Amino acid sequence: MVNFTPVGPVAATEVPRYAGLGTFARLPQITQVPDYDVAIVGVPFDGGTSFRPGARFAPAAVREASRLLRPGYHVELETTPVEVAQFVDAGDIACTPYDNHKAVAQIQEQAAKLVAKGKTVIAIGGDHTIALPMIRATSAVHGPVALLHFDAHLDTWDTYFGEEITHGTMFRRAFEEGLLIEDRSMHVGIRGPVYDKDDFLRDHEFGFQIIRCTDIDKFGVQAVIDRIKERIGDLPVYLSIDIDVLDPAFAPGTGTPEIGGLYSREMLQIVRGLVGLNIVGADVVEVAPAYDHADVTSLAAATLVFEMMALLTKKQPI
Repeated sequence: MVNFTPVGPVAATEVPRYAGLGTFARLPQITQVPDYDVAIVGVPFDGGTSFRPGARFAPAAVREASRLLRPGYHVELETTPVEVAQFVDAGDIACTPYDNHKAVAQIQEQAAKLVAKGKTVIAIGGDHTIALPMIRATSAVHGPVALLHFDAHLDTWDTYFGEEITHGTMFRRAFEEGLLIEDRSMHVGIRGPVYDKDDFLRDHEFGFQIIRCTDIDKFGVQAVIDRIKERIGDLPVYLSIDIDVLDPAFAPGTGTPEIGGLYSREMLQIVRGLVGLNIVGADVVEVAPAYDHADVTSLAAATLVFEMMALLTKKQPI
């Protein structure tokens, strides 16, 4: 942790939440403090999208929705993140919208400037492609990681129309590059049809365990939390949340919605149950504001980022 009293967000009792600069949860910008523990960074890239585009506009929309947050005391986890650690908004990573391979290299290069021992980065995508360069940057510091992946989709396909780097292939690339700890990664929230039943065989070969939404129906939220913790243990873990893990009723503004997803309350229960995991990097991706209404999806994403902030400052189970 930083060796000074953390600088918190702008006080909502002094400046209304709808006023002032729109940093995430009105946290200080990275240039306004001498050091930081956790950097929140936008990655406005959606060149890997296979259906509805628009996630490039998510960082701005999620920041705007985060004005509604009260980023103080987290009642359920009994922690005040902004008093425990220095959180900052690191702005946006700039990358080309025209070349996926070049964009991924640019994201990795700029993310590497934020990731360090004792520092954690939470990325706001962008489409899910951005997880690959973020994991590359994270594993360069921490070594291979366990991946905890919340999503409606596996994202371990090989190519789309011959393209190897997309929002549905990046975790296969991460496995092939040796970025993931063998047989310790998980998908949670998977549902819907796939192109071929062999997709699940390939996914198993890549070392993933799957918790489908129907498993949550059968066994309940606590059983899901227990299975996650049993598989990951105390290993360094990268937490990746595709907002389409939520049912479209709770997250309509996304590129590839699938019905039958998690309720927002279920999602919060599971995430809060992750206290004690060694989270070394994270992202929330696939918000597509153009398909949203009343900022429902952007607010869900902003809330999940705040939940991550709480997890990072609440190391032991309550």
